[in-house]
Amino acid sequence: MSNRFVLNETSYHGSGAIQSIPSEITGRGFKKVFVASDPDLIKFGVTKKVTDVLDSANIAYELFSDIKPNPTIENVQNGVAAFKSAGADCIVAIGGGSSMDTAKAVGIIINNPEFSDVRSLEGVAPTKNKCVPIIAVPTTAGTAAEVTINYVITDVQNNRKMVCVDVHDIPVVAVVDPDMMSTMPKGLTAATGMDALTHAIEGYITKGAWELSDMFHLKAIEIIAKSLRGAVANTQEGREGMALGQYVAGMGFSNVGLGIVHSMAHPLGALYDTPHGVANAIILPTVMEYNAPATGDKYKYIAQAMGVEGTESMSQAEYRAAAINAVKQLSADVGIPADLKDIVKAEDVPFLAQSAFDDACRPGNPRDTSVEEITELYKSLL
Repeated sequence: MSNRFVLNETSYHGSGAIQSIPSEITGRGFKKVFVASDPDLIKFGVTKKVTDVLDSANIAYELFSDIKPNPTIENVQNGVAAFKSAGADCIVAIGGGSSMDTAKAVGIIINNPEFSDVRSLEGVAPTKNKCVPIIAVPTTAGTAAEVTINYVITDVQNNRKMVCVDVHDIPVVAVVDPDMMSTMPKGLTAATGMDALTHAIEGYITKGAWELSDMFHLKAIEIIAKSLRGAVANTQEGREGMALGQYVAGMGFSNVGLGIVHSMAHPLGALYDTPHGVANAIILPTVMEYNAPATGDKYKYIAQAMGVEGTESMSQAEYRAAAINAVKQLSADVGIPADLKDIVKAEDVPFLAQSAFDDACRPGNPRDTSVEEITELYKSLL
């Protein structure tokens, strides 16, 4: 059996990294840029940090901002039409997962028009061509969409999120500049940071995990555990650490998959528009406890990466509890709610459980599950 690993062609890291964008555009022969960014980033001047760089280099671009926090099929359809009208030949995606996911779907459809029905992209779509070249500039430290082969689009009509997995959608260039993340409010910093931690932990214990992915995930857990509190306090060190940690997590989970934390979080975003990172953070400790019997000794190394001391002398039950408690403590320290009481309506649980079971992330969970067991997990969080 062979293991595939897909990463960006090029990535830039560190303060001022956005200054590298013009040379990548001109060096690759692109003539006009389709800039995809969400309205809030435009409103607060974050997008302008990049468009100013493009202006200084006399690079032509057109701005597209019809992007919701949980991007919809309609957003993608409008983006495809706007891209065609712009006459662009590359995309610069500026934002969190919403902007980058929209850009991926648009880029895939432009170069694979037989998939113009956005719903046909769900799961592992058999596209033939690489998407329009994307230069991804994250403004949040969480989704790692700039280095993954995944994107998520909301089907509003059916109240569900479609997880799409396609090696042809990965951005050719990732520009991970912590200065682009410095204006994130505390709540968003905490939520996206816990999303990154969930990526690292789920990727580490998923059925598809192997030595190369384990290396990335354990390092990501370590960096995030050291950096997230500081990032929420808006320290430079914390911001820089989270910018790197979330990217390292993405390098791993993009190639091996996730589990039912994400499966359970996705329908919360579709039905209630719950921020994805908040949903993940609330669900993660409960699912870690549920999954523990199927994880061997991995929780010992999660606990160590989270900064827990004395794990070598702990029993299996003790280090598993220590890992879960360390996650709970970090989540509490950055202000994440402890349960779903203020989010989920009890009468929606059957729909949520079925949606989670049908989610593309569920098969990667280390412990085989059922609709009934997922139902009980949701109920335990109410």
